[in-house]
Amino acid sequence: MNIAIASGKGGTGKTLIATSLSLSLGKDSQFLDCDVEEPNGYIFLKPEIKKIEKIYVPKPKVDISKCKFCGLCSKVCHYNAISVIKPKNKVLFFYELCHSCGACSLVCPENAIYEEEEEKGTVEIGTANGIFSFIQGKLKISEASPTPIIKAVKKYILKDKINIIDVSPGVSCPVVEAIKGADFCILVTEPTPFGLNDLILAVEMTKKMGIPSGIMINRSDIGDNKVEEYTKKEGIPVLLSIPFKREIAVSYSKGVPLVNIFPEYIKKFKEVFKKIEKILMNRK
Repeated sequence: MNIAIASGKGGTGKTLIATSLSLSLGKDSQFLDCDVEEPNGYIFLKPEIKKIEKIYVPKPKVDISKCKFCGLCSKVCHYNAISVIKPKNKVLFFYELCHSCGACSLVCPENAIYEEEEEKGTVEIGTANGIFSFIQGKLKISEASPTPIIKAVKKYILKDKINIIDVSPGVSCPVVEAIKGADFCILVTEPTPFGLNDLILAVEMTKKMGIPSGIMINRSDIGDNKVEEYTKKEGIPVLLSIPFKREIAVSYSKGVPLVNIFPEYIKKFKEVFKKIEKILMNRK
């Protein structure tokens, strides 16, 4: 089973939930950190990294001596990553926009465009808590588009495990890529106007993707009841509410997981998993 942990906004406690769920399920789970621009699950799980895999993507280059500056490469690029300046006989590549699709080299009639492999980031594989697999992606500094690294991390998903996928905040392309293929999505929110606004966006995203979702409300006693009213109106289950406690905040700042400070939450997170199983069974 693949369970994605997402949130419409940052700072809601998404990683708190993801690490706690993985620790509660133990050897039956594995943790995949797909927040590759800023992975932080390792701070709480303290894994032993055993393998580092470099991820490369093809980047187009041009042999000016062959180029006739016809502009076909620029026309075929949907991302506007190539500009052909015919009067000056120049071809400009904007690599931040390039998706490494290979279309430009395919259509070039002069075979002037070729590709070179460039490092995009890394995937680190290890063991957390001594009992379950830990996989995290790291996007190389200055690189744009984390999607290739997310795809590389998800290659380590195992069908016989409960795969806990920690997703970056928001509803952008990297979030969609990380959630894609999940059996269930836990949306972590907080009972504030900002929390509700971004939760609505996240719910709409999961609906369009056809992925069932449930809500976890963190710091549930510090705001209003608008989030609960919304979930009732939309028929979305609230899987767990975690009240604000200073001890949780202090332990989090020290990199200590929630279930280590309050062991009673191990049972609560196991019950959350049972609720998810029941929801998925009822959908069949």
